[in-house]
Amino acid sequence: MLPNILQGQPFPIGATFTPNGVNFSVFSKSCTGLQLLLFDEPNSPQPSRVIQLHKKHNKTFYYWHILVSDIAAGQVYAYRADGLYAPDQGLRFDSSKVLLDPYARAVVGWDNYSREAASCFGKDNCAQALRAVVADDPKTYDWEGDLPLRIPYATTVIYELHIDGFTRHPSSGVSPEKRGKYAGLIEKIPYLQELGITAVELLPIHQFDPNDARPSHKNYSVNQKVFPQRAIAKILIAYNTSKYRIL
Repeated sequence: MLPNILQGQPFPIGATFTPNGVNFSVFSKSCTGLQLLLFDEPNSPQPSRVIQLHKKHNKTFYYWHILVSDIAAGQVYAYRADGLYAPDQGLRFDSSKVLLDPYARAVVGWDNYSREAASCFGKDNCAQALRAVVADDPKTYDWEGDLPLRIPYATTVIYELHIDGFTRHPSSGVSPEKRGKYAGLIEKIPYLQELGITAVELLPIHQFDPNDARPSHKNYSVNQKVFPQRAIAKILIAYNTSKYRIL
């Protein structure tokens, strides 16, 4: 094993930035081999490094793991997995496919992404595949003294809303430049206070492939290509300061 590549740990799952480098861990019960692909840029057509994980050193039960010491937050990565192709058994391994980390905290590659390339068996889709990004340690984010409100569920009044639908129309009262955006939700706090709401439940705000949605629901997320963690954090702080919970 190379000096800058260590065994790693099975926990936590995903890509975790540590003082010693980045620890990668992914669960697969049926995978027989795994490669970690490292890219120089979000849209690089090919990886600059390919690291083969070994069953003996980089697998604990069903968790594949490795620690790479010479990379940091911002590193773009993906996987290739070997295994049985047996659709009748629910197994569809295809080592020609570049796979997105299911535990990724940030996703890039939307400009070149092709669902068609991903669905063709045996066709290398590397240049047209989504990739993950190693995120900063969330513990380093400045929460500005924000703490959980601990409002009892017995006294909780929940308002479920879709950010885009709740703020886009002029009747929302939101500033034009913030309509349909995350920041627009903060301007609606006084309105929710008038209603006596104590908690807001946001309809899907996670990234998703629009091809997975029905034609009439492709805009169910505010923007499937962007998941601004810092914008969400600002909403959490603003709502907690106003004694609201975000679910």
